[in-house]
Amino acid sequence: MKTITRWLSALLIGMAVPIASLHGQSPAESFKVGVAPHTSARFILEQYQPLRTYLSKALGVEVEIVTAPDFTEFARQAVSQKYDIAITTGHQARMLQMDAGYLPLLTYKADFKALVVVHADSGIREAADLKNKTVIGLSPSSLVTLWGESWLRRMGRTDVTLRYVSAADSVGQLLLVGEGSAGLMSLPNFQNLAPEVKAKLRVLAESSAMAGRVYMLNGRQRKLQAALEAALWAFSKTPEGMNYLEKNNLGGYRKLRRGELEAMSPYAIEVRKILGLK
Repeated sequence: MKTITRWLSALLIGMAVPIASLHGQSPAESFKVGVAPHTSARFILEQYQPLRTYLSKALGVEVEIVTAPDFTEFARQAVSQKYDIAITTGHQARMLQMDAGYLPLLTYKADFKALVVVHADSGIREAADLKNKTVIGLSPSSLVTLWGESWLRRMGRTDVTLRYVSAADSVGQLLLVGEGSAGLMSLPNFQNLAPEVKAKLRVLAESSAMAGRVYMLNGRQRKLQAALEAALWAFSKTPEGMNYLEKNNLGGYRKLRRGELEAMSPYAIEVRKILGLK
């Protein structure tokens, strides 16, 4: 297996010149990988550095990891074709597929779920205990926020105050200092919280598994699809790739299942409304 991995990696790196030529970029241009702002920009840049380095060698062009201030702005930038690859949760991925010509590449093996979390020592044991309380989420167009708001409505909790912040680690910190009674975040982000923060939080409710972070290729780069998919699979077999996947509790890459993105259409429609798209 190691021999095959080394051979594939060498092949991809050796293809760098023709791939860059196919891409039609000059050396001054960069290939932009946009990552939805599920956590702080600093953490995202650090988290995706191994992927950036590998793709730079495989493509033979500079690869840049970029993000946005919040999920709504990320979706807006993706629709405006800012990213060559957009890595975002299934609902935005579906919207980009329907409205902006992006093509799905792959996703992660680990389950993606939305969570409602509370301070471990709080007296909140069920949805009824959130009456007239403050619930903290990410921007209105994030999947965990949309699911959380739907859960609150189903539980009859239309009396809560919703507060939006920029990152999941901010949600955890605000709950610990009493700035909110519950927070909305994804299972991967909950798992990646600092141990001392996670230990002080408790899961109140969780969604069923949904399409998590999906790699979406801008349609204008469709000629690169096969090469990029090969590069991503090869990356996942390198020591750096395996460390990235293990460290972030992602389980590895996998292909999307039949109908998986289509199931996100109701949430995709909500994003479309927020962006003012028809």
